Amino acid sequence: MLRNPNNLAYAVMTLLGVDVLLDLLLAGTEAWTLADPVAAAEATAPAGLALVGGAAYIATIVVFLVWFFRVRQNAEVWAGDLQSRTPGWAIGAWFIPIANLWIPRHIAADVWRASRRDPSAADGARELTLLNSWWGFWVAGAIVDRVASRMYKGAETLDEWTDAAAWSLAGYLLTIVAGVLAILFVRRLTSMQHAKATGMLSAAE
Repeated sequence: MLRNPNNLAYAVMTLLGVDVLLDLLLAGTEAWTLADPVAAAEATAPAGLALVGGAAYIATIVVFLVWFFRVRQNAEVWAGDLQSRTPGWAIGAWFIPIANLWIPRHIAADVWRASRRDPSAADGARELTLLNSWWGFWVAGAIVDRVASRMYKGAETLDEWTDAAAWSLAGYLLTIVAGVLAILFVRRLTSMQHAKATGMLSAAE
């Protein structure tokens, strides 16, 4: 049974927008660290900002997973035989270490194909560019952010701290781009499903 993902998509895009804005502010604090590491080390605002960003990120994860599961369920209606994994993987795959770097992307591609007019048609030359771009920036951002976190934990000198800040800034910039691309992906896939569902209803009338 088809379920409308529009409202969830609006919520996801709004939260992603908040995440992007917070990441911009956090990137600014890292740039400040590079420009004036002594003053930045004495400030407490970035820590509070990071807590707000973490809360917003958790909210985004929850709403995004509900949206992702819903569009995966719709894909089951249109092209269940073309889905490489069961609907439960749309949530579970994100929590499997290492494998979560590629399995959710495969699920998203399957859902995308099911949501287009002809699910069995060959992919267009640049059809999955948006998906692949979002995923590439997201994975790169996650890896760089992990490296930055470890560098911060092990930093004992001012130079080590500024090196960590440089990596962290790079991670935020990658994540910001990924966030913008994620908004575009959510919007596009939801629009595809809405168009396909309304087209089916019109044809049935």
